[in-house]
Amino acid sequence: MKIEFRKVPQSPKEFTAEYSSVKFEGTFCKISPSLVKIQGHLVGNLTLTCSRCGIEDTVTLDEKSDFLLSDGIYKSNSDEDELVLEIENGTIDFDEILQSEIASIQSDYHICASCEDCDFVEKEY
Repeated sequence: MKIEFRKVPQSPKEFTAEYSSVKFEGTFCKISPSLVKIQGHLVGNLTLTCSRCGIEDTVTLDEKSDFLLSDGIYKSNSDEDELVLEIENGTIDFDEILQSEIASIQSDYHICASCEDCDFVEKEY
């Protein structure tokens, strides 16, 4: 789903995007002329590679994903730790945001259940 930044309503509107058996759904609304708030939820199964043994493992996602979108470069006036994504072309693409979230999860450090139960401990000397 795509929507132009300037056409985002101020009242919350629902969205849904799916990619690779992961569903991203929630609401979005404009909170200022240059910021859109997204309150989303990632649900589904995702195949990840164990960082220790290299075996592929399927994990179940059930995560909140809340952040802000900025129309252009974001300049913060406060010390908030809010995650802000900058949109360059004036169009919000929820499929692209979902694919980016999946890539971020896949690039994170993941340990499978069998490696977590293993007593093997890496030591540096």
